[in-house]
Amino acid sequence: MAEIVTVEAAGLLFDMDGVLVSSLGSVMRSWRTWAEHFGVPNPQDIVVPHGTRAVDIMESLLPGVDKVVGLKFIEDIEVADVHDIQLLDGVKVLLDSLPTDRWTIVTSATRPLLLARLNAAGLPIPDELITAEDVKRGKPDPEPYRRGAEIIKQDVAQCIVVEDAPNGIGAGLAAGARVIGVAGTHTVPELKAAGATWVVETLANVKATVTEAGLALEIAAV
Repeated sequence: MAEIVTVEAAGLLFDMDGVLVSSLGSVMRSWRTWAEHFGVPNPQDIVVPHGTRAVDIMESLLPGVDKVVGLKFIEDIEVADVHDIQLLDGVKVLLDSLPTDRWTIVTSATRPLLLARLNAAGLPIPDELITAEDVKRGKPDPEPYRRGAEIIKQDVAQCIVVEDAPNGIGAGLAAGARVIGVAGTHTVPELKAAGATWVVETLANVKATVTEAGLALEIAAV
């Protein structure tokens, strides 16, 4: 049974994959192709950690790999593989209800990959956003979400992060934000164990109203 919670926020900071769109098919196909190309043993068996920058995934799969060459290869594959990108429930309605200066995207994807996936899903693209190239340390480090709050000119402690992965939840909490965990790539118990402030089944369970102070959110939390 969902519990309706009403909270205020200065802004929303969204992860992309698993929150706004589902790209699981593309991710697994692309990384297994990458692993086969670079000679990683048993490439069809690899499972990549969700919500992690490509440069960090590469280092875990093949320490010492040429990062420039490796990043170019995986980015080219993933940008071309967007035919089955899925827009997730409730996303379009929620984003359309938000003033453009009250939200942004904070993703572990590169900028070309973010643009390819958002365009494939028909979603709006913020004027400013945070991608893998914009930070020195990726999630679960707090840097990405601190930077995200900065670009919408809000105190991160007054923002709410929207995430689907423990790495991202940890980053949001470490930055000082509250976090909505969205079930999908991880289960409700996993998101709660990671420390999410609230957990929802989909973003259809989050409604936003504009107020003088910012946003009022109605969250149907499980």
